[in-house]
Amino acid sequence: MRHRNKGNALSRKTAHRKSMLSNMACSLIEHKRITTTVAKAKELRMFVEPLITKSKTDSTHSRRMVFSTLKQKDAVSTLFRDVAPKVAERQGGYTRIIRLGTRQGDAAEMCMMELVDFNEIMLADTKTKTRRSRRGGKKKASETAPQAETAETQVAEAEVKPEETADEKAAAPAAEAVEATPEEATEKKTEAPAEETQAPEASAEEKKNDSAGNEDSDADTKDKA
Repeated sequence: MRHRNKGNALSRKTAHRKSMLSNMACSLIEHKRITTTVAKAKELRMFVEPLITKSKTDSTHSRRMVFSTLKQKDAVSTLFRDVAPKVAERQGGYTRIIRLGTRQGDAAEMCMMELVDFNEIMLADTKTKTRRSRRGGKKKASETAPQAETAETQVAEAEVKPEETADEKAAAPAAEAVEATPEEATEKKTEAPAEETQAPEASAEEKKNDSAGNEDSDADTKDKA
């Protein structure tokens, strides 16, 4: 029975198991991606993620604690210099396990273990991925807002146009009266009587002609008599 046996021994003694996980952690930090069995990857995840959390605080004490576990100076410097700034905003879950199928020979389940923030392909896919909506779904607020704005503007224009035309009609005579100068007003007044005076003159000439014609006709009648 496996009472109080929390982790997987991986068929190794304690010293062998610790050194193996330490070497695997150093390889993961250096190359950002390794291929191993699923059982080892699950144990490595519990081994390396606390070290990555400690690397977020760059102090002498945290560096010594990580070095006491990894036993490699280059891996420790890479962890604090390259990995820690990348995972500064992430609250756990620094690694990802991708299953690759079974291994030929012993049929062991294989997987690829990698650091999440160093997979550029998946990060690019998540940035460019667009959300699909159903055909009968609700419209977004950004799509309905322009339509509402256009309807409101049309109603406002329809309400404003009659008032503007009425004002323009009322203001047109006033504008003409303002534009007309006093000289133009006097010219208009003088032109009107001139036309009226021409009419009586013409009528007087017609009367003279008519009277002259009547006298001629009287003279002709007297000669005939």
